[in-house]
Amino acid sequence: MIPTKDIENINDIKKMVDIFYGKVRRDNLIGPIFNDKIQDHWPEHLSKLYSFWQGILLGKQTYTGFPFPPHAQLPINKDHFDRWLALFTETVDNLFVGPIASEAKTRAYTIADIFQDKLAYIRNKSNK
Repeated sequence: MIPTKDIENINDIKKMVDIFYGKVRRDNLIGPIFNDKIQDHWPEHLSKLYSFWQGILLGKQTYTGFPFPPHAQLPINKDHFDRWLALFTETVDNLFVGPIASEAKTRAYTIADIFQDKLAYIRNKSNK
């Protein structure tokens, strides 16, 4: 089914996040990392993600916190980010079409780039 609407409200954000992280949890590469880290705290994690994406895409500033630090100690590399981005893009493309959906994908790539740069910096610093 071809999507006919853009991301418009919190219910759209929740749909995107729930479907995307459902895929993440089942993925052979990144699923074990997420499931090991989050364990039985998925409802709390998803709630944070709703707020995070609502702020980025809809301008509703309900997210508080710093998204990078929890990722700093994870055993992740470019392959993991590539899979995360592929699943995210696939999810958005299957659900929505329009400028906000495009912005969601652009922001995901930007976040992945920033996280990878920060991880590289931390790892290079600790190897010296």
